[in-house]
Amino acid sequence: MQPILTPDEMAAVDAGAPESIEELIDRAGRAVARVALEMLGGSYGRVVRVIVGKGNNGNDGRVAAGILRSRGVNVEIIDAALAPAALPAADLVIDAAYGTGFRGAWDAPDVGTSPVLAVDIPSGVDALTGTISGSVIAADRTVTFQALAPGLLFGAGAERAGTIDVVDIGLDVSAATCHRVDRADVGAWWPERPFDAHKWQGAVRVVAGSEGMSGAAALAAEAAARAGAGLVKLSAPGLMVACRPEIVQTLLSAKDWSAEVLAEADRFGSLAIGPGLGRGHGTLQSVRACVASAPQPVVVDGDGLFALAHADGGAAGVLAGRSHPTVLTPHDGEFRELTGSLPGPDRVAAARELAAHLECTVLLKGPTTVVANPRGAALVVDHGDERLATAGSGDVLTGIIAAGLARGLDPLRSAAAAAWLHAEAGALLPRRGMLAGDLASTLPMALAGVLSSQWK
Repeated sequence: MQPILTPDEMAAVDAGAPESIEELIDRAGRAVARVALEMLGGSYGRVVRVIVGKGNNGNDGRVAAGILRSRGVNVEIIDAALAPAALPAADLVIDAAYGTGFRGAWDAPDVGTSPVLAVDIPSGVDALTGTISGSVIAADRTVTFQALAPGLLFGAGAERAGTIDVVDIGLDVSAATCHRVDRADVGAWWPERPFDAHKWQGAVRVVAGSEGMSGAAALAAEAAARAGAGLVKLSAPGLMVACRPEIVQTLLSAKDWSAEVLAEADRFGSLAIGPGLGRGHGTLQSVRACVASAPQPVVVDGDGLFALAHADGGAAGVLAGRSHPTVLTPHDGEFRELTGSLPGPDRVAAARELAAHLECTVLLKGPTTVVANPRGAALVVDHGDERLATAGSGDVLTGIIAAGLARGLDPLRSAAAAAWLHAEAGALLPRRGMLAGDLASTLPMALAGVLSSQWK
């Protein structure tokens, strides 16, 4: 995992370092020069323009400029406050104008088609939220030090950062409570099935679907099965669903079905509830009863979240008596149902606050997904792309989370690993024409690639 630190947290790390600020700037500047030389593919005669501000970010750029000059690079240093509206063409522009402490707006110069290397963060990006004001030079590559800033992973900041290099300059970031998830993490976390496994190990119960929304049930159930559940039992209240023949189905009453689900709940390692269930009064009551009393980990999505949000006392009232893990998976609209407002620009803080309030794990969906638990730990998944923004995609994610929970994975890692695998399945598919069912079908390949990498 890569640590993620807010600007205030990073400032505290810098302040607590035993090395002098001059030593840290020298290390950072040398790292910038190394990446610049990589991008240049050589040194002698190359033209580099370095935009510098008055702070430490600018000092990093000045150190890099000196090293590049010593290697034969033709370097021009440009004061950010005096930069012209447009820069002449160069083999590389280094944006060392403003770093993670910048506030306000910057009128950035036009660099044309010159490649750009940003130092720490593209100047003008809010390092906490990824929002921008004014103009920002889009980087082809960003070199940052010891930890990621949230602004490199969210919103416009993520779009403008390009490829990110996190360079070790000797700072202690071991106290970080937020981390970015990568392939190696998922491979280490996701449970392999033992050689003597049987189908009831990691069995998943899915309660989902309704008239006109049966596809949600089928997608969640198939995803759970393909993600490693030995047995998946699906019920859509009042109807049977067309789905894979390997999925076991039982018919539930159309109304007041919670007692039927709870009667056999202890046979299953997890319960996935909510996708496409509908919002009739009896359905909402049954969802609340199942979530409140289920004797195993539960993942709640879709109409299940609506049921919790609109219960007497809200979701907190339903979840108060639970002694087993609960994962809620809201998108922004469902977050508003649960809290009364959309998540703010600091999405990590938003997920943490809801998780602490409800004493559960929250997976806040978005182009960059945040998973937070009640103790303040957070994991960030930025692996996905626009292919995941398709109907039914969230139902697939619900099934994957349920499979991880049923296999005993803790809720924070189960949700984060599922989000990464969900994105990896999308990455293995064509950029055009993908459907949510393709994600479920591709999960075995995504898992195979992740789990095999443990042995390489």
